[in-house]
Amino acid sequence: MLKNQAISLQYYYVQGKGNIVSDMGGEKVMLSIHNGKYYNLGEIGGRIWELLSQPVGIAEIVTSLMSEYEVEQRECELEVISFIEMLSKEGLIESGEDHGLL
Repeated sequence: MLKNQAISLQYYYVQGKGNIVSDMGGEKVMLSIHNGKYYNLGEIGGRIWELLSQPVGIAEIVTSLMSEYEVEQRECELEVISFIEMLSKEGLIESGEDHGLL
């Protein structure tokens, strides 16, 4: 898990195990089996969660979102990093160093 680790462009990120995710009116909601908390990921957060189904880097997430939504690159990068930090702090994702996976 990624707790207390800085978010890095050299890492890939992937969904952690033990989360139940449902689509509710176009927004994703999630229940963490590990901590018993519910999370409303929203529409864009839900899309990021989908991208995290396979090991992915922040740059790849940003590129995907910019092709799907009207957003400036810098704003998108900041929002993605903030979202990844939240997922990390809550123990919902895992990470590893990029060893040619990206």
